Amino acid sequence: MKVTVCRKEHFNAAHRLHNAAWSDEQNAAVFGKCSNPHYHGHNYELIVKLTGSVDPETGYVYDMKQLSNIVQQEIVERFDHKNLNLDTEEFRNQNPTAENIAVAIWGILREKISRDYELAVTLYETERNFVEYNG
Repeated sequence: MKVTVCRKEHFNAAHRLHNAAWSDEQNAAVFGKCSNPHYHGHNYELIVKLTGSVDPETGYVYDMKQLSNIVQQEIVERFDHKNLNLDTEEFRNQNPTAENIAVAIWGILREKISRDYELAVTLYETERNFVEYNG
């Protein structure tokens, strides 16, 4: 029996979508307001999903408090109230699109969570724009 458990977390971060190889005009044409040279921010909602077998002794797929601690320590503390372009190693040389942020989060969590569990992350950049990555 496989069950998926989900943990929702929140962080705020600023970023600028920008390709350094392009002119300001091309960046503006592709990324619009998101290429503002003074950055802009989002209130990100993150859902981390783990799928696995229910442990017959605990009744858990995964201890949700432990999952919360991992997400807080590895993701929220790393990205919350940061300028993703300037303050994080993950995006110094990579465009911090929602897609790239989700992939980065997945990679960070994959190192901390046993491969016995299927891992997926859903990242909401806005209420209507979100991405999902499952490796």
